[in-house]
Amino acid sequence: MDIIRIIVAILLPPLGVFLQEGLRKHFWINILLTILGYIPGIVHAIYIIARDEPARA
Repeated sequence: MDIIRIIVAILLPPLGVFLQEGLRKHFWINILLTILGYIPGIVHAIYIIARDEPARA
């Protein structure tokens, strides 16, 4: 499932973060990073998806 999220994160970074975290602070940070620059949004999204820490419920 992470491979699909990473592909989505490359195409649309906030959606990849949303699928991993939901509407939490990382989603809003990624929106801001994507607005400021597409590449920082992708890097942040891939970091959020690839980290070992599971999302809190």
